[in-house]
Amino acid sequence: MFANEDDIRRILEAAKRNNLTGHFLWVGSDSWGSKVSPVVHQEDIAEGAITILPQRASVSAFDRYFKSRSLSNNRRNVWFAEFWEENFECKLGMHAKRPGSLKKCTGLEKIGRDSTFEQEGKVQFVMDAVYAMSHALHKMHLDLCAGYPGLCPRMSNVDGKKLLNYIRAVNFSGSAKTPVVFNENGDAPGRYDIFQYQSSNTSGGEYKVIGHWIDHLHLDMDVLQWASGDYSVPPSVCSTPCQTGERKKIVKGVPCCWHCEVCAGFHYQASEVTCELCPYEQRPDVNRTGCSAIPIVQLDWHSPWVIMPIILAVLGILATAVVMVTFVRYNDTPIVRASGREMSYVLLTGIFLCYAITFPMVSTPGLAACSFRRLLLGLGMSISYSALLTKTNRIHRIFERGKCSVAAPRFISPPSQLAITFSLISVQLLGVFVWFVADPPNTVIDYGEQRTQDPSSARGTLKCDISDLALICSLSYSILLVVTCTVYAIKTRGVPETFNEAKPIGFTMYTTCIIWLAFIPIFFGTAQSEEKMYIQTTTLTTSLSLSASVCLGMLYVPKVYVIIFHPEQNVPKHKRSFKAIVTAATMTSKLSQLASERPNGEAKTELCEPKGSSSPPSKNTYVSYTNHAM
Repeated sequence: MFANEDDIRRILEAAKRNNLTGHFLWVGSDSWGSKVSPVVHQEDIAEGAITILPQRASVSAFDRYFKSRSLSNNRRNVWFAEFWEENFECKLGMHAKRPGSLKKCTGLEKIGRDSTFEQEGKVQFVMDAVYAMSHALHKMHLDLCAGYPGLCPRMSNVDGKKLLNYIRAVNFSGSAKTPVVFNENGDAPGRYDIFQYQSSNTSGGEYKVIGHWIDHLHLDMDVLQWASGDYSVPPSVCSTPCQTGERKKIVKGVPCCWHCEVCAGFHYQASEVTCELCPYEQRPDVNRTGCSAIPIVQLDWHSPWVIMPIILAVLGILATAVVMVTFVRYNDTPIVRASGREMSYVLLTGIFLCYAITFPMVSTPGLAACSFRRLLLGLGMSISYSALLTKTNRIHRIFERGKCSVAAPRFISPPSQLAITFSLISVQLLGVFVWFVADPPNTVIDYGEQRTQDPSSARGTLKCDISDLALICSLSYSILLVVTCTVYAIKTRGVPETFNEAKPIGFTMYTTCIIWLAFIPIFFGTAQSEEKMYIQTTTLTTSLSLSASVCLGMLYVPKVYVIIFHPEQNVPKHKRSFKAIVTAATMTSKLSQLASERPNGEAKTELCEPKGSSSPPSKNTYVSYTNHAM
């Protein structure tokens, strides 16, 4: 603080009023010095204050002279009367400067006897200043008026600049026996005592000399005391050093001060004042002084997200193998023949591939794994639902033709059915082939999928270069087959139960549609999730396995059950012609419809063709469409 005594006292009062005791460390100029008045009644707020005073010595000759002064012998000092009243607390006549009922001054009071007296600290400097002027004028007189008494004409009009040069050149011993000299800037040598205001158990507070300045600083660190009993030196800096990973943000207009700002996010400390962004595939290290590679993650076989799809796939493959072995073992039995052996094996192959795709989907991404993913992702479903579509379409065409004609429709023989199925499958294979040529399979590391706000949890995901759009495009043809097959399943829902697989296929397709309708929101709803890779892979593989399981359970498990546990039902029945089969099916359908329309359940058979001689087959008769001409 560079302020006068009164302002210093007011500032300390304001700090105390705002409960800032101990908040500031005061450094006062010589106007504070060792004065008591600024700190009276606020010793606690001023504790630890550092002040300075020029070194001074008491001039005994001045004390002798001043104590000898009285009202009678010091009339030339116009302020002396006012000092007299103040010093002796009395008043001088009618024109006294101090109002009130004070005692009257006698004029016989003596300074230092009837009042306290302490020599003003700057007396030494006033005397030295007067002597410096005297020495300068004397030296100037010697140079300009050599041997001439009094002022010579050359000094009658003194040039101030010339006199200043003489003042700066003086060199004499001052009143305190210290040399009085001036440097090239006109400054006298600084000699200061340094004080600290410290609390005291006895007097409440006092100024203690803690050092001095003569050409350089001398401090006695052992006597410094900042708070009661605290001798640790407080930090004396504009800004504290920044910690590791923080940059200095320079305060505008104050280049020596700064704020410490943490290098946040994926930034690291490049220098004291700058933070820079790490490369995309890297993240800041623990100290944020550099960058390190982001860890790479992938699906592994021990992940909970993988275990369930693997279990489903393994169980499905075993069940498919059991069905396949059973059908091969009982290949010539009526149930197997009635199922359409060739189409059954094609369907079982598709079911097997739907289960098998789980393994390349969860394995470590590589050229082979990524190639198998592209190839098998939609192929298993395409094979399965191409076979089912061919079957449902064949049943639909047979019974639609049977309503108006006994002639067999075209392309219902086993070779024709296989040709239709493989032509449908070839569309999927052609699309995969084009995909391979246009964009060869490869692996990529996706750093954006798990790039969180916290760099410590950021991960790079190793995966095949298959986008969500490409994946859906690969499955879209299979979904189209599913929808078409479902339409035909609805059209053939009225076929009697005894006519093979129409109703099981219908139930299979309805369930499959439900599975894939549930798949879509789960797959796309987790596109922004940190667990996207795990959730989407698990959802996709589980949906494929469930679709295959529905086909296997609805179409093959009942037949295997009959073949193994009820072989007595797996016996050949009497063969009938295609005309008899269609006529019986048509009659059953018509009778069911008319029975609901006529009273008392009476119905009349109405057919497009003349009635056949054969009656409808019994409940346990297995009709083989593959041998319809027999």
